[in-house]
Amino acid sequence: MSAQNIGWSYNVIDYDSEKAMHHKDQGKITFNEGKKALKFLNHPNIRHTPYLQKDPRMCICLPTWLELLDEKPAVLFTYRHPLEVALSLKHREENFTLEHGLRLWIIYNMRALQNSVDLCRVFTTNEAVFKDPMLELQRINNELTEKCGVLRPPKWVIADKVVDEFVDPKLQHNSKVRKAEEEKRNMLKDYGRGCIAREFESDYPEASVNRKAEVEMYMMAMSVYCDLENGRAYIPDYEWPDVAHWHRPTKIN
Repeated sequence: MSAQNIGWSYNVIDYDSEKAMHHKDQGKITFNEGKKALKFLNHPNIRHTPYLQKDPRMCICLPTWLELLDEKPAVLFTYRHPLEVALSLKHREENFTLEHGLRLWIIYNMRALQNSVDLCRVFTTNEAVFKDPMLELQRINNELTEKCGVLRPPKWVIADKVVDEFVDPKLQHNSKVRKAEEEKRNMLKDYGRGCIAREFESDYPEASVNRKAEVEMYMMAMSVYCDLENGRAYIPDYEWPDVAHWHRPTKIN
C-alpha cells in the first residue's frame, strides 16, 4: 500500500491490485512477511488447519492476496454503526475528523463486499451478536462449515465460556449507550424499516462548511448502513455513494 502512497486511513479508495502485483514481481516492495504468510497459507495441509485472518486492510487488499493463495478463503462479513466507528477513530487517532471516519467506513465496507463477491460469505452484524451471542455465533459456525466447507471444529456446539470470551461486554455497553443517547435526538431522515438517521454532536458550528460536509457524509454512510440492514447492499449491482470526489483525507503521522 505504501508504494502507492496509500495507508489504512488515506487514499485507500485508490488502491490498485494489479499495480501491487507488479511492484511485488519487480521487487519494488519488500515481501518478507508476505512470504512467511504464504508459506503457511499455501501449505499442503492447510485444508486440515483452520485459520482466521482479521485485518481491516484486507477489505482493500483482498484481490492481491487472492492471486497468491492456492485455496480461496471463506469470508465472515460484519459491520458496525458508522457513527460508532467514526467516533471511535476520532477518539483514538490524532487530528481525525468524524467526516473522515465516516468516509472510511463507507469505503471499507464497499471494498469488502465488492472484493469478496466471488467467495463463499457468511454475513452477520455487531447488533446480532450482542442481541443473542450464543445463537448468533452458533449460526455463524454452522454456516461456515455447512455452506462454505470450513473444517468442522472438534466441538460442534459452542460452549458458554467461548462465547463469553469472544463478546466484549464493553463494546456491548457502548452500543447500548449510543442507542439510548441517539433516541433522544431529532430525526434527520427515516430510511424505513426502523432505520433512522438522527442528529449528532459536532465540533463545528451549525452553519459552517465543515458541519455541512460532515452531515452529508453521515447521511451517505447511513444510507449504506440501512441498505446493509435491509439487504439491498448485498446485491451485485448495488449503487454505492460516490465518495471518490471527497478529497479531504486525514493522514496520521
